[in-house]
Amino acid sequence: EAGFETLWREARSIADREGFLHWEAAFPGVWHRWQDVRPQGGFDAVISNPPWDRIKFQEVEWLANRAPELAHAPTAAARRKGIQKVRNQGAPLAVDFDQAKERADRLGQVVRGSGDYPLLGVGDMNLYSLFVERAMGLIKREGLVGVLTPSGIYADKYKAKFFQSVSTSGRVGVLFDFENKKVFFKDVHASTKFCVLVFGGEERRFEETECASFLHDTDGINDYNRCFPLTPADFARVNPNTGTAPVFRTRRDAEITRGIYERHPVLVERFGDGERKAWPVRYVRMFDMTNASHLFRTGSQLESAGFYPVEGNRWKQGEELYLPLYEGKMVQMYDHRAASVFVNPENLNRPNQARETGAEEHVDPNWLPTPLYWVDINSINWPDQLGWTIAFKDATATTNSRTMIAALVSAQGFGNTLPILTPDQSELDTYKNSEWLLVSCLNSMAYDFVARQKVQGQHLNKYIVEQLPVIAPEDYDRRFGETTARELVRDHVLRLTYTAHDMEPFARDLGYDGPPFRWDEEERRHLRARLDALYFHLYGLDREDASYVLGTFPIVKREDEKEFGSYRTRDMILAYMSALDAGDTETVVSL
Repeated sequence: EAGFETLWREARSIADREGFLHWEAAFPGVWHRWQDVRPQGGFDAVISNPPWDRIKFQEVEWLANRAPELAHAPTAAARRKGIQKVRNQGAPLAVDFDQAKERADRLGQVVRGSGDYPLLGVGDMNLYSLFVERAMGLIKREGLVGVLTPSGIYADKYKAKFFQSVSTSGRVGVLFDFENKKVFFKDVHASTKFCVLVFGGEERRFEETECASFLHDTDGINDYNRCFPLTPADFARVNPNTGTAPVFRTRRDAEITRGIYERHPVLVERFGDGERKAWPVRYVRMFDMTNASHLFRTGSQLESAGFYPVEGNRWKQGEELYLPLYEGKMVQMYDHRAASVFVNPENLNRPNQARETGAEEHVDPNWLPTPLYWVDINSINWPDQLGWTIAFKDATATTNSRTMIAALVSAQGFGNTLPILTPDQSELDTYKNSEWLLVSCLNSMAYDFVARQKVQGQHLNKYIVEQLPVIAPEDYDRRFGETTARELVRDHVLRLTYTAHDMEPFARDLGYDGPPFRWDEEERRHLRARLDALYFHLYGLDREDASYVLGTFPIVKREDEKEFGSYRTRDMILAYMSALDAGDTETVVSL
């Protein structure tokens, strides 16, 4: 038995390394023999509220009270240089810092090297996830685990392998998600989300999982509209690549979302070693704002080094050229000139702040925002002959007015807070001819409605974006009167995007050789509303469903009522839906 246990562990290790989700499928003979000889003991149930502590060393937090000047360093490179200076001086602070970091690093090494946490001992580990996997190993095959943990246990990328193994196999009985709101844990941030997760052992199965999300009290568990079942097939359909759980606030949210997934493909579907793309794009995080900070230069640094400003907000000296480094805070929906960036040294956690673009600046087609940094063009991996790309804000939250915010941006450097969806060189022609369709899909309220069912934290991670449903290229051939969806999107995206000279390459790729379009806020509202109406049609939602979906954007509604006295966005979109139904793609609605 002892020798066979060694064989079993080796088989599991090989299967994990080769990417098998269920290692028993890779070695069925070993699996069945192991079931015969393994110890049959274990607990009937393990119930736990484990510690919610990160293992990875948090430098800024550790330094905040001990050395504020280092914690406030503008970049990670500057902070590392400062720490090394203190280390060279032999200061006790450096000794304490190195010891704290070494303890955290060694704990991580012990966990990863033990072989006891193959599912959750990966990535940026938290102690709670290790407790969950330990509990799973302590119960009988028919036993139960009940844990109270952060919601990341069912939503984070590094937890996906674990949750998929239990969710798509029918082992999850309960998943109740709560928002703290200072109701449950007064010393924990109000927006912190946590969950009650109940799952079974290897032979415990549930036909359905009782689910509820964004609960603020335990009464919601008994609310028919808030608490509803999901089947193992639902988990697999809504998150086909990871099997992680969506966060449906109501039963109707779940029904509408499941219907959309049944009708439309996800951006990238992964299976085994292969993938199926609905659009020829790849997700790219070009520069990590921390790890790549040694590549960044401020305007004053470049000027001191003899560089001079040239057209396009760039710096040049001889053959050397530095391009702006765009960050997420610099863009808004269809607007690559939304804000400039400046440093507020008093803000420890977010020193880089945005200055919103003024009305006069937006109207000026020559005006461009000022970034905090520039990067050498030779450090940018950019497809030849591509003058623009799709970029979207990484930082988000389901409590924001919108979850996905995308724009078309000219060829620049991009920080990790502004990922891009760009083509390989071999896909360049297809991208230039049609990818502007995708940016309008990403910015639609129908798409955003689904996105907010999938975002658990504060980032639109790659694995989330890849699993969101998109309108396939061929669906844009649908006709509305004398116009196709493709033609309507081309016209509207061109008008919304080409408001400055730096986007001329985009306009030329669309076959337009005129000047930039004048920035007009009222016209832009109508263009966005007609696009939203179009996408409700393309996603297969009727006016009743659309009205319901629009009602799930409370901040948009509140801002409209403050400015116009009514929910104008909803009224405009529903009016344009009626116009499209009648084949009218040109009339401007009057409210």
